[in-house]
Amino acid sequence: MQLRKRVIQSIFKRNFASYFSGVLGYLFIVVFVVLGGALAFNARFFTGNTPSLDQLTQWYPVLLLFFIPAVTMSVWAEEKKMGTDELLFTMPASEKEILLGKYAAVLAVYSVSLVFSMAHVMVLMFLGNPDWGLIATTYVGYWIAGAALLSAGMLASLLTSNMTVAFVVGILLCGIPVFIGNLGNLLGLGDTLNQFSLAEQFRDFGMGVVPLTGVLYFVSLTALMLYLNYVVMTRRHWQTKREPSMATQFAIRAVSVASVLGCATAWAGYSALRVDATSQRLFSLSSTTKSILVKLESERPIEIQAFLSPEVPREYTETRKRLVGLLRQFDELGGKNLAVRYVDVEPFSPQAEEAEHFGIEPVQVMTERDGRRSEVDVYLGAVVISSYDKVVVPFFGKGLPIEYELTRSIQTVASEERHTVGVLSTDAGLMSGSDWQIVEELRKQYDVEEVSASSEINAEKFDVLLAVMPSSLTESEMDNLVNYAKTGSPLLVFDDPFPLTLGSNGFGVTGAPRQPKRGHSSMMGGGSPSESKADGGKATRLLNALGLRWQYDAVVFDMNNPHPEFAMLPAEYVFVTRQQTDSESFNRDDEITNGLQELIALYPGEVRAANDSDTQFEPLLQTGRESGVLRWEEFVDDSGFNMFTMQAAVNPRQNPFRVIDANTHTIAAKVTREGDNPVNAIFVADIDMISDFFFQERNLGNLSMKFDNVTFVLNAVDSLVGDTSFLELRSRRPAHRTLVRVEEQKREFLEAANEAERKADQAAEKELELRREQLSKRVKEIQENDDLDPIAKAQMLRQAQEAEQKRMTLAEAQIEQEKNDQIRKIRATTNRQIRKLESNIRLWSVGLPAIPALALGLFVFIQRSKDERNNVIDSRRRDRSSDDSNVH
Repeated sequence: MQLRKRVIQSIFKRNFASYFSGVLGYLFIVVFVVLGGALAFNARFFTGNTPSLDQLTQWYPVLLLFFIPAVTMSVWAEEKKMGTDELLFTMPASEKEILLGKYAAVLAVYSVSLVFSMAHVMVLMFLGNPDWGLIATTYVGYWIAGAALLSAGMLASLLTSNMTVAFVVGILLCGIPVFIGNLGNLLGLGDTLNQFSLAEQFRDFGMGVVPLTGVLYFVSLTALMLYLNYVVMTRRHWQTKREPSMATQFAIRAVSVASVLGCATAWAGYSALRVDATSQRLFSLSSTTKSILVKLESERPIEIQAFLSPEVPREYTETRKRLVGLLRQFDELGGKNLAVRYVDVEPFSPQAEEAEHFGIEPVQVMTERDGRRSEVDVYLGAVVISSYDKVVVPFFGKGLPIEYELTRSIQTVASEERHTVGVLSTDAGLMSGSDWQIVEELRKQYDVEEVSASSEINAEKFDVLLAVMPSSLTESEMDNLVNYAKTGSPLLVFDDPFPLTLGSNGFGVTGAPRQPKRGHSSMMGGGSPSESKADGGKATRLLNALGLRWQYDAVVFDMNNPHPEFAMLPAEYVFVTRQQTDSESFNRDDEITNGLQELIALYPGEVRAANDSDTQFEPLLQTGRESGVLRWEEFVDDSGFNMFTMQAAVNPRQNPFRVIDANTHTIAAKVTREGDNPVNAIFVADIDMISDFFFQERNLGNLSMKFDNVTFVLNAVDSLVGDTSFLELRSRRPAHRTLVRVEEQKREFLEAANEAERKADQAAEKELELRREQLSKRVKEIQENDDLDPIAKAQMLRQAQEAEQKRMTLAEAQIEQEKNDQIRKIRATTNRQIRKLESNIRLWSVGLPAIPALALGLFVFIQRSKDERNNVIDSRRRDRSSDDSNVH
């Protein structure tokens, strides 16, 4: 029978209008948007400092679990209770038309609710600059997930004539797709059942992607539930004596439909078809990758062998899924020039031995299964092989850029020769014993060789020289490095006034340029004595050759901290971020930094151009305006002692007094010069940014934010080598978006607090100066007293000085205590102001979305009351004049 659009529209209008005919419909919408606002703008929203709906997305399936049954509970239950269902079925309309009309009505009601919830997006626009592609796919996910559960809620309403029972049954039916993944974990079938979980299929939409598998899942769930609705509706046509057989037939049909739809969804899961709506197309292959795959030579085909665990913990499910999806795209685009082999690896199997032969070993991952935390061995590695070369990626962690790793590996093995990176031997010990992670990372793309500065450095052996902590070199070693720099050969320098990475045994910083050169002495007094550093650790000759100035014992700080969860970090942990209010942090005109989003440096120094130098100085990384410089004695506490080095233990002060100078300070710069004394170098005043932690975190992705420390270092190496093919791809990541208005308000609080602290310090210093003047005045009075003989005068001077010194010491301690108390009070007040600001924003964000729904409900109520009064005939109207006369 052909469906009649006119009939469906009539049923749709009847049900849609009835939903908004009373207060209950508007009340549900108000509750929906208020709860959505409370979930979207909770405390973690301000902690994450990102203008997105991630917090709401996380809880949205649970929100639907209660809202959808509230919308659908009256669809059939109210009809049955009032007896209008029989009248409805006697109308010239088929069951399918009635079903589709009612479903369209509840879907329209739900769509209206989503439109009202878009007030959350208006809040995001006010607070920051959201990714509109991500917002669009998120709302597509909200709509399609709700559309699927609406059909389940209608089935619950069809089974009973009691709306309360329909609401409860609706929660139970909707809870099946919402919690099926949790049920699978309890039954040990987590990976099998998790792919049918609503939350799992919903995740991609919240990431800015519309996947084929997700669309098919929700469409299939909707179709299945609508079919079950139709089966229950047609029960009244069954003959009583044939009811058991008919029920069996329809049950078999339902199972068959579910099986077909489930298989279709599972098949879609193996495809890589998806629409990438993110502003930077993060989930689509880049033009760099496509260009490299097209240029592969058929004479030297490349093979990718992926060694993967068949089942991985849920923390790595998405990583494995994305890796397999990307490999399929690589296999398809590479054609006959690229082959992909998938190897399922179980621990202690022949496949595991094959993987370990290539250097791919299992990584122990902590996960929770059946309510218990345990360690699981996970294989997620790959080896890329050609007739030229071989590259091994031991483990694809959650934070590793998979496309970049695969593309770089393919390009590396497709090239006949590699470039060479020389690593200078210094006290940093990058290649002494256990190699630093930066060396391991460079080996994936370059040949890496250790270079000694004890003799002349041959620049022809490598394409770029990496020098970390050259301030630790001896006189002769420094001369050889300076001679190399003067040749104009590429040089990448990392030096640091306060290198936390080089701390010895956790007892303070021992590798700082200002500290003595590391010797080999031990607690027992054995070993060789320490050597002296060239230029006293100031690296003056190298800086002069490069045309730079760098203060070897001063660090910079920056009050900007875009991550409230790390508010306890000192301001000497400098966050270099790309913000609208501070566009100078990353050099947008340089290929090394124009794609970076966020970077962190720990107690970095400042590098400047020499006043009398003709070197071209180009800043790469800079602090913001809320920054300043601290001298050694201002931020260092050297009162401790290191038992292992038998030297003073140098540690940073907990709360040094900081004065913001409102200038930007350069942390990293590129210097070039042509002519007779050429220079081609990059100087970075921090080595902690290349510590092993950042390379490990880049792979494992345990933090909620992503730092571009590794990307910056690799970009710098590539730029100096002259190979810029990977710079754009390596920098590919979500744009750094923050709650700009919140940060601006916080910045005002912090500036006021800094000004108050500065005044408190000035007041304390003024009081101390007054006490010193009193002491000087007393001493002067005694000296000018001619009535005293020299001996008495000397005694009185000594006594006065001792007495005044005691009072001075006591006064200094008292003034310092008062100043510290005042500063603590200022900081506590600032923290209260920030918390109050976040609470006010949260209150408005939750309350404002409800106003449009309430206003519309009030308008409809007034309009309906007015219409009812106008439609009353005159004979039924109350005569108010007669009522008044009766009263009198």
